[in-house]
Amino acid sequence: MGTRRTTASSHGLVLLATAGALLGGCGPTTSDGGDATGGGSTATSAAGAPTTVATDLDAPWSVVLLDGTPLVSERDSARILELADDGTPREVGVVDGVEAAGEGGLLGLALDDDGRLYVCSTAAGGNRIQRYDLAGEPGALSLGEPTTILDGLPAASVHDGGRLAVGPDGMLYATVGDAGVPDRAQDLRSLGGKILRMTPDGEVPVDNPFDGSLVYSYGHRNVQGLAWADDGTLFATEFGQDTWDELNVITPGANYGWPEVEGAGDAGADDEFVDPVQQWPPSEASPSGMAHLDGTLFIANLRGQVLRAVPVDDPSTSTDHYAGEHGRLRDAVPGPEGRLWLVTSNTDGRGSPGPEDDQILSVDVRR
Repeated sequence: MGTRRTTASSHGLVLLATAGALLGGCGPTTSDGGDATGGGSTATSAAGAPTTVATDLDAPWSVVLLDGTPLVSERDSARILELADDGTPREVGVVDGVEAAGEGGLLGLALDDDGRLYVCSTAAGGNRIQRYDLAGEPGALSLGEPTTILDGLPAASVHDGGRLAVGPDGMLYATVGDAGVPDRAQDLRSLGGKILRMTPDGEVPVDNPFDGSLVYSYGHRNVQGLAWADDGTLFATEFGQDTWDELNVITPGANYGWPEVEGAGDAGADDEFVDPVQQWPPSEASPSGMAHLDGTLFIANLRGQVLRAVPVDDPSTSTDHYAGEHGRLRDAVPGPEGRLWLVTSNTDGRGSPGPEDDQILSVDVRR
């Protein structure tokens, strides 16, 4: 497999503690993957301690905000929770038929402009996407009956994808892993190893790149983060195997190489594949959920146990925050009032839970 190394330079956003209190010894570090390739963004000067939004969660996977009320999916319990202002969780409902095993279970959430909740979960027949109406007011929300808009997606104890997001075009995007069968990623007849794009009812949009197909891009191993920049550029984070984890710019119909190429290919050898804009060794990454705020992509990393900030105007660079301080990070979410929320994943069977794990943390993000 071809490789290319990139370096993250010390550029990005300033991460400040609540009330402006900066803690010594917890400043950002710069990733170093090889030759420096970037520059020109606003320099990061400090990182402060996050504040706590919620504690004692069970393998939280995804967070969305419904008119300011946080909704949280718990992977193994199949519960959807709402959080009160003080962070106290309350069960909104349990998604029926979820079979949690390994990386499968209750996964991604998304909300559309009408306040309808989209849920990705693992069931007996594979991964599926369901839509729910929400009834009641904050503090007493409940799930309506589900409408299954897509099912039979490849599922396994590994590589389930599962991230959902409603794009700026109003379409629903879903990531589907290869579920342990790498050849699915190159097979356009399979929905495994793909990013999918569909209408809110699960239909194929007329402007999708392949006629009659939900496939938006392919050649993916296990995408778990989606975020759009202000200009509409779609970025995706992807778990590699043994060599490189990736940050990609997603182009409709493009092939991202898995399993033929992991990371960037040798120059001129694989023009049919799109190279990542940045890559990291898996020991430093396992990039999961991602948020875009004020010109910067914030990437939650599981194995690397770090929040990584990537400036949109120079995506070959990155700056690391909180290395090892909060354990495994599953998701990064745009929170209320321009803040960034981080979701830890220390109770997922691969981490070392602390006394209050898992948690949702809040960070003030400023230039």
